[in-house]
Amino acid sequence: MVSISAHDLRLVYQVREKLTLRPRDRRMTRTGGTISGSGSRRFVTALDGVSFELSAGDRLGLVGSNGAGKTTLLKVLYGIYEPSGGSLDIRGKVDALFNINLGFRAEATGRRNILLRGLINGWNEDEIGARTEEIIEFSELGDFIDMPFKSYSQGMGARLAFSIATTLEPQILLMDEWIGAGDADFQTKAKRRMDELAEKAGIIVLASHQPDLIERTCNKVLQLEHGKVVRFGPLEVQEKPAAANSA
Repeated sequence: MVSISAHDLRLVYQVREKLTLRPRDRRMTRTGGTISGSGSRRFVTALDGVSFELSAGDRLGLVGSNGAGKTTLLKVLYGIYEPSGGSLDIRGKVDALFNINLGFRAEATGRRNILLRGLINGWNEDEIGARTEEIIEFSELGDFIDMPFKSYSQGMGARLAFSIATTLEPQILLMDEWIGAGDADFQTKAKRRMDELAEKAGIIVLASHQPDLIERTCNKVLQLEHGKVVRFGPLEVQEKPAAANSA
């Protein structure tokens, strides 16, 4: 059964300002969190005691201000960053949409990138070949599918990335705003596709600054501030006030 169980996750890295031959800490990115120490012994705590559990059918919205830790948490879930402490148990095949360029080669065509991205995700060539036309049709790229990826607009690249990730049906899909790419018709298709994934015993984790997107897509919310959990629980839809009855 697909699931995610995180308990007391922490991500801490040291800020290095002096010239050094030591390898750069790959967790050191433009992120928020809290800073401790001074001088050459400064540390950033990007995630601090993050705990939550998700099961089949859950669609979690990650919310919070810039630097709250949303994208950092997604990257921990995807295995890009190794947590400094706590435990993380993920059961199910995971794919992620953080950046439309992630896993794509600029010089290769869209069609070639479908194959390359599929291989990266662990699919064999027969499995990818069987889904290629469906991916192309869903992306609405038409003849552009045989043009180099570098010639695509941001929206075109996002449509292709979303189409590949969701057509190959990951059991767990991690997203950073990308459902908002494309025109209104594509967003409707994307929402329908995400619903279908969740109904097939999948999990979706979506980081977004758009309350209406979270409300339309998710059934649970995890709010982060400075790397700490402020709230985790069911989505609370804000109801519009009813019109007052006339006397």
